[in-house]
Amino acid sequence: MALSGVVGFERRHLVMTALRSLGMAVLLLVVYYLVPVEHHPHQSIILRLTAALAVFLAVLTNEVRAIINHDQPMLRAAVSMATVIPLFLVLFAWIYLTIAHSNPQSFGVPLSRTEALYFAVTVFSTVGFGDIVPKVDAARAVVMVQMMADLVVIAVVVRLLFGAATRGRAPQREPAV
Repeated sequence: MALSGVVGFERRHLVMTALRSLGMAVLLLVVYYLVPVEHHPHQSIILRLTAALAVFLAVLTNEVRAIINHDQPMLRAAVSMATVIPLFLVLFAWIYLTIAHSNPQSFGVPLSRTEALYFAVTVFSTVGFGDIVPKVDAARAVVMVQMMADLVVIAVVVRLLFGAATRGRAPQREPAV
């Protein structure tokens, strides 16, 4: 039985997709809130940023492969979006949190986990309320990287995931003779 307006998907597939998407976002938040933040003031911010972006790219690559090979690539793309966007935000929140713990003067206020996540989301959404601001050049540099990466995520990653969904499991055409 298909829902009206949603051709080709059964209700159970849509429900399972919604549950997987929600589950993945919740799992990422639980990990973010439970994993301890190490205090390494000497550790390079560039190293943190590089590690976070490497994790993001590895997950994104895996998600694109999963979409292409899935029986229902559009539904899998929805789960992928619910994975890569929260992952992106959690990784930047983690960087902001570690910067704030390494140097409490890095931001206008000391950052808790929730405040760091809130700041990452406000930067991503381009709202920027101004209640949390980077105060040192290193923190400003990371915010600038996030701003540029936000544009890439919005413009390229979303298109990449849904482009993979349209190519995934498409019927193969016979070559013209």
